[in-house]
Amino acid sequence: MTEFFNVMPPAQALETLFRRWTVAVQSEMVPTAEALGRVTAGPVRSPISLPAFPRSTVDGYAVRAADTVGASEGLPAYLTIVGEVPMGQRATLTVGRGQAAIVHTGGMIPEGADAVVMVERTHRLDERTLEVLRAVAVGENVIQVGEDVQAGEEILPAGHRLRPQDVGGLLGVGITQVAVARRPVVAIIATGDEVVPPDREPGPGQVRDINSYTAEAMVRRAGGIPRLMGIVPDDFEALLERARQGLAQADMLVLSAGSSVSVRDMTSEVINRLGAPGVLVHGLSIRPGKPTILALCDGKPVFGLPGNPVSAMVAFELVVTPALWRLQGTTPPEKRRVKARLLRNLSSVAGREDYVQVRLVEREGELWADPIFGKSNLIFTLVRADGVVRVPLDATGIPAGEEVEVVLHEG
Repeated sequence: MTEFFNVMPPAQALETLFRRWTVAVQSEMVPTAEALGRVTAGPVRSPISLPAFPRSTVDGYAVRAADTVGASEGLPAYLTIVGEVPMGQRATLTVGRGQAAIVHTGGMIPEGADAVVMVERTHRLDERTLEVLRAVAVGENVIQVGEDVQAGEEILPAGHRLRPQDVGGLLGVGITQVAVARRPVVAIIATGDEVVPPDREPGPGQVRDINSYTAEAMVRRAGGIPRLMGIVPDDFEALLERARQGLAQADMLVLSAGSSVSVRDMTSEVINRLGAPGVLVHGLSIRPGKPTILALCDGKPVFGLPGNPVSAMVAFELVVTPALWRLQGTTPPEKRRVKARLLRNLSSVAGREDYVQVRLVEREGELWADPIFGKSNLIFTLVRADGVVRVPLDATGIPAGEEVEVVLHEG
C-alpha cells in the first residue's frame, strides 16, 4: 500500500495551498435588502451625513440651554411656548430667548434651540406658559448633524460579512445597491461503484450518497453556490472527464471519496491531470479525515475528501470552508464555543489532532461534554452531536473532568 507522502496539520496544509494560490475577488452589485451574509467587495462610504438634521432623542421641549440655568423644582424657569414641530416635517419656527417649542422623539430641532428638556422635567401652567424643573446643557437630548456618520466616511471595510444591522445602516444612508464578492461556484462529485442516489433503494453492498449533500449544505453555509455533478463509478477516464467538466464551470472542485491510499485510489492521479501544479498535500495529521487532498490546478483549488461521512465533514470544515471564504475576500466567521467538563477520558496519539464529537449535558448546574464514540462512516455520530472537541497535536489525550472547549455545530 502506498504511503501518505506529506501528512501535515490542517493549518500548515492550508498555508501550503494559500501560498501558491492567488485570489482575485470578483464582485457584483446586489440589492442591499437582499445582501444579508454577503461580503463587501470594497470599502463602503456614506453618501450623506446621518442624521441630516439635528434631532430630538426624547419627547419634550426644544429650548435655549442658557434659559434653563439654575432651574429646579423649587425655582423653575418660565418659558413661553411658541409652537410645535410636526413629525416628518421641517421646523419652520424659531426659538428665541425665553421661548420653547414642542418636539417629539426623532423630530427636527428648530432654529435657535440647542437642547431639549424632557417632558417629565416640565409642567405646563397653561397653553403658552411652561415651567422647566431642571436645567439642561447645550446639546442635551439632541443628536447633531453627522453624529452617527459623516458624509464620505467609511462605514464598512472591504471583506466585511453583512449583518442585519449593516443592511439597515446602508439603507439608512440611501445605499440601495451594494458591491459584494461574487458567490463562488463549487462543483461536487461523488465517486464509488457502491454509491447510489438517496432516492434509490441500495442493493447489497451499496450505500446512499451522503457526502454530496452534506458538502452541498456546507458550501451554501459558507456563501458558495454548490453544483452537484452526480456520482461517478470507479473508472479513471470517467472520473477525469467529469472532474474536467466540473472544474471548467466552477471556481472550486470537491471530490468525495477515493482519497484514501489504496490500490484503487485514482483521485490524486485524476487531480494531477487537471492542471499544474496539482496535488500539494495528500494527508492531514488529524483523525478523522487523514486521507484528505489539497491541490491547485491552473489557479483553481481542488479538494479530495475521504469517503466516510464524519471524516468528510471534519475535513471540509478545516480546509474547504476557509478556502471558500478566501474566494470572497474574508475569513470564516468565528464559531460559537462553550466551556464544559469532559465526561469521559479521551485518548489520542501525539503528532495528530483528534476531533471528537460530543453531546452536551447539564448535571447539577454544570455543563459536561459527553464524547460520542463511533466509526467515521456513521453519519448519526454527527447528527447526535452538539459540537466537537479538539485534542491538540502534541497531546496524548484529555482526562475525564478536565475543562475543554466545545466548538458548537451550527446550522
